[in-house]
Amino acid sequence: MDKYLQATIDEARKGMAAGGIPIGSVLVIDGEIVGRGHNQRVQKGSAVLHAEMDCLENAGRISAADYRRATLYSTLSPCDMCSGAILLYGIPRVVIGENRTFCGPEAYVQSRGVEVVVVDDPQCRQLMEAFIANNPALWNEDIGV
Repeated sequence: MDKYLQATIDEARKGMAAGGIPIGSVLVIDGEIVGRGHNQRVQKGSAVLHAEMDCLENAGRISAADYRRATLYSTLSPCDMCSGAILLYGIPRVVIGENRTFCGPEAYVQSRGVEVVVVDDPQCRQLMEAFIANNPALWNEDIGV
């Protein structure tokens, strides 16, 4: 398995162990992980700390030139908010662990020039399927249902 995707799974498990939603993300520039994060809406009572947003926050201030060389990895297809951040910062490539349990606006992100790679990883899918089955109300809250 890709070491960066494995890092997103590790982040997702970290979030789940802390009572949160098991979604993880890492930001990679020039082969180095420069930011890590996991969904922390539950843990921090946040409206916006999805895994990708937490990852970008933890990466800190990065130049536009650096973002243009970055790849954002996520265990789950980024939602509208997180996809907006990808477009805002000009991140050219997104690697998604799975998009069967939830599919964000991937076609739109692609139409804006972002390379979208869907791995369809069984571990990512199993984490989300089990979480959704056991926590439907929390899942529906997280995706705004």
